[in-house]
Amino acid sequence: MTWFDPPRTGALHSAVMNPTARLIAPLFACLLLVTACRPADPGLVKIVSSLPRTGSAKQQTDAIVRGLRMAIEEAEGKVGPFRVEYLDLDDATAAAGQWTSEAEAANARRALQDPDVVAYIGTYNSGAAKVSMPILNLGDLLMVSPANTAVGLTKPGLGEPGEPNVYRPTGRLNYTRVVPADDLQGPLSADWAQERGVKKVYILDDSEVYGKGIADLFDERCREIGIEVLGHDSIDAKAQEFKSLMASVKAAGPDLVYFGGTTQSKGGQLAKDMVSAGITALLMVPDGCREQVFIDSAGAANLEGRCFVTFGGLPPEKLTGKGSEFVERYKKKFGELPEAYAVYGYEAACVALQAIRDAGVKDRRGISDAALAIKDFDGALGRWGFDENGDTTMRTLTVSVVKNGKFEFEEVLDANAVGDEAGLR
Repeated sequence: MTWFDPPRTGALHSAVMNPTARLIAPLFACLLLVTACRPADPGLVKIVSSLPRTGSAKQQTDAIVRGLRMAIEEAEGKVGPFRVEYLDLDDATAAAGQWTSEAEAANARRALQDPDVVAYIGTYNSGAAKVSMPILNLGDLLMVSPANTAVGLTKPGLGEPGEPNVYRPTGRLNYTRVVPADDLQGPLSADWAQERGVKKVYILDDSEVYGKGIADLFDERCREIGIEVLGHDSIDAKAQEFKSLMASVKAAGPDLVYFGGTTQSKGGQLAKDMVSAGITALLMVPDGCREQVFIDSAGAANLEGRCFVTFGGLPPEKLTGKGSEFVERYKKKFGELPEAYAVYGYEAACVALQAIRDAGVKDRRGISDAALAIKDFDGALGRWGFDENGDTTMRTLTVSVVKNGKFEFEEVLDANAVGDEAGLR
């Protein structure tokens, strides 16, 4: 098989009939012409990442790229008979200050049209994944995300109509992720709130794929277990402040305010305005806010002891085995404890390297199949594998609280203990 195995006529016809795939069908038509003029280097494989390297998410993606580079450096730039090159692509623009569909699509096309590229690490934002997944699927190019959590990307029946098949125009799988999806994080967050004695919640989200998705799952679970949802509003992340909104939240009298979103979609400003409005409720945010920039933007004093953040997996300081070894190497190299997503960048790159090694040949379909076949990966995140959808089998969620201006680990929430009741199995 060559590096690019085109889909059968029926599969291509189905893809073209799909509205999303119709936009990328011209790309498929020109791929063979483009690559015919660019012969592959038989001794070289390239791994690219596509992350927002410009704008407000840069601190988190710096951590991911550091972890990714460490994995390649520790392999001494080689895997099997191949030398490895890495390319750090930016799917954000200075003008937007965040990822854009145009930049992400351009990165996916660039990767697909380079016959030496065999793995694509990304994306950071779930919305960006929706752009590149169908493009990369046409070329069977392995995609490993260190950060996407939206359920519709992989899980049939849990996302929007047509998901996830809309992202698989060939009918084959090439997408994996090393972080648990939101069908774990959203419901378990609600269960945690109930255990803390929360009776009434007010839910906010940033209207993005990730933020609204996890907020909706939190909302649904709250209603299932008897927590009163006083309101659920989507904010305008372009707004400079939310004082009037917080006045409404205060009047409702919640025990807890839940924000589905990220630091980049104004999580810090919401927390600051919440305190300014005199709201004494607890604040809970998801993993997209688990970075020091969130604390700094909100003001550490505003979050002290009252802001809780969930995260898929263990925080860096609680990792054991190969995970703790990674943390020590990271601290020695960079002089600081890694941000939470550094280990996911590292693990994603290790998966790509393992898949290339297991495939043994420079063949995109073979490498994607090798990654999807991983069932007992002994990595920095522990022992885990990929299920039939390309999702990690890791099911651990942790909660941290802001203390002394930092995130401090509080407890582990294990989906296996409450999975049947929460509908997570």
